[in-house]
Amino acid sequence: MYKKRKKTNPRRIPATQADVKRAAETGVAKAVRDTQTIFFTVLRDKEGYEIEDLQRFWEKVQKLSDEITEGYVSVSDLRHTLREEAGIYI
Repeated sequence: MYKKRKKTNPRRIPATQADVKRAAETGVAKAVRDTQTIFFTVLRDKEGYEIEDLQRFWEKVQKLSDEITEGYVSVSDLRHTLREEAGIYI
């Protein structure tokens, strides 16, 4: 007897674990870029930072990111300091 083959829903594409991981990393990278864009736009448009100020600020952001990667400071430490010293809750 002939057995009918089950059709796959064309809208449902099977995803591998690597696909899911790649999508998550892409989403995180986009969120970081969007956040940085917002901060730099506020600094430039609302706070009047000049190009040189923005470049200096960006260098400091990169340096701090390197320090986090190298284990000299943690993001939770920075968050705690912002909360305690400036009342900023992130």
